Amino acid sequence: MTKFVFITGGVLSSLGKGIAAASIGNLMEARGLTVTFLKLDPYVNVDPGTMSPYQHGEVYVTFDGAETDLDLGHYERYTSVRLGKNSNFTTGRIYHSVITKERRGDYLGATVQVIPHITDEIRQSILLGARGTDGKGVDVCIVEIGGTVGDIESLPFLEAIRQFPFNVGRGNVAYCHVTLVPFVKVAGEIKTKPTQHSVNKLREIGIQPDVLLCRAEVAIPDSHKAKLALFCNVEQEGVITARDVGNIYEVPLALHAEGLDDILVRRLGLECGEPDLTNWRRVVEAIDHPRDEVTIALAGKYVELHEAYKSLGEALTHGGIPGRTRVNLKWVDAGEIAARGGAEAGLAGVDGILVPGGFGERGIDGKIEAVRYAREHGVPFFGICLGMQCAVIETARNLAGLGKANSSEFVPDTLHPVIHFLPGQESVGNKGGTMRLGAYDCDLVPGSLAEKTYGTAHISERHRHRYEFNNDYRERLEKAGLKISGASPDGSLVEIVERPDHPWFLAVQFHPEFQSSPVTPHPVFAGFVAAALAHKKKAAA
Repeated sequence: MTKFVFITGGVLSSLGKGIAAASIGNLMEARGLTVTFLKLDPYVNVDPGTMSPYQHGEVYVTFDGAETDLDLGHYERYTSVRLGKNSNFTTGRIYHSVITKERRGDYLGATVQVIPHITDEIRQSILLGARGTDGKGVDVCIVEIGGTVGDIESLPFLEAIRQFPFNVGRGNVAYCHVTLVPFVKVAGEIKTKPTQHSVNKLREIGIQPDVLLCRAEVAIPDSHKAKLALFCNVEQEGVITARDVGNIYEVPLALHAEGLDDILVRRLGLECGEPDLTNWRRVVEAIDHPRDEVTIALAGKYVELHEAYKSLGEALTHGGIPGRTRVNLKWVDAGEIAARGGAEAGLAGVDGILVPGGFGERGIDGKIEAVRYAREHGVPFFGICLGMQCAVIETARNLAGLGKANSSEFVPDTLHPVIHFLPGQESVGNKGGTMRLGAYDCDLVPGSLAEKTYGTAHISERHRHRYEFNNDYRERLEKAGLKISGASPDGSLVEIVERPDHPWFLAVQFHPEFQSSPVTPHPVFAGFVAAALAHKKKAAA
């Protein structure tokens, strides 16, 4: 019988429910249990694919092409779990399903009330997600409810999980509530009242938490834990200090030290051994005690919102783990590069330059300038998705004699569309979920930088884009020094380009950051960080 852990949040947002959920999964997996995750989001969109990063943050892409919440990235990085389209449900997706069923007559003769249908749809979605991507089922399913208790939009989800024990039995369900216990410096006191109010609101709905994960700047004394236990109707051992840590990968270790996994194992009647956290401790040790450090410039469009590049930032951190190298990110606004008349001011002195993905014309000239700077100054360069397309445009304009080269995304009638609409999508009117999404195979050219970096000739990576390399310009761009080192198995789609005349220059059409974890860093990120360190040492010699 699958056990369920439901995670809710209170007081305010951004307390780290996603990290808490991922950490619980990490600890359960370390005990030898099979886990999976679901994220239930209260926003009305069917998925975040058409939302601005300023509204939603990063759009995380699963292997099967679902555009999902960024918390699924945390889940996959902290465990060995591979998630899919049934791991993230939104209000929009739930309501769309209910309305579709109503319009085709599925509810004829049934109750006319909408809420029972909605909560039943949510419960069925949870059971569907609990099967895992292989459909075989799991020991523990961890379900995070987005938003904050008290938000009107999350009420159907909370009502659904209140009812859930009637489906599976109360002994198979544990409720964890992530809350805030602030330290008021002026008074020199820890305050428990915000948590008391948050739990009371949860209990009004009918949910009694088994565990309180109390975010705090300082350790919560036993006296305050006793107070929280008394007024929140929780056993004192279930009041857990979720104290701020130096890096997010310390969280599982900190929660284990507080006894969280022991509590959940007892509460759910799980049969398992003690957790083996050896590899995870090595990860934390490598991050906390590096031998070297590098500075990587990230030239992007959304640099003021770091959440837009969440997986990317984490993958760079992972890339430094094999060589115990700390990666310091320098956030460079691509729009400001062009406004300042060149890349020198923002990029001079960095050890590597990364141009990430994105959509729309804003900042494109700055990204292309960043590529040019990296090429001309021999700085290690890594382009991802739109970053690869900028590398192609830069070569076309500055080395292939195609001065007006561009992407048809930005200039539909450009004279030289070296990047053009994904073949076969010219008539697509719907924007949601219609890009090239999910995992696709790629063959690497023997002896190329790409093949040496991956250590294999065949790879599979996740995509999220609508425009492709235009093969009409392939020969001319190759004569200009751009080597095509990765392509789809049939050779029709260019996936990777590089420059053999450069110390380390690699650009990919896919998003490798979605397959990196601290235990198994992605080889391209590890190669990029190593190249940046070599460049730094050479410059200092």
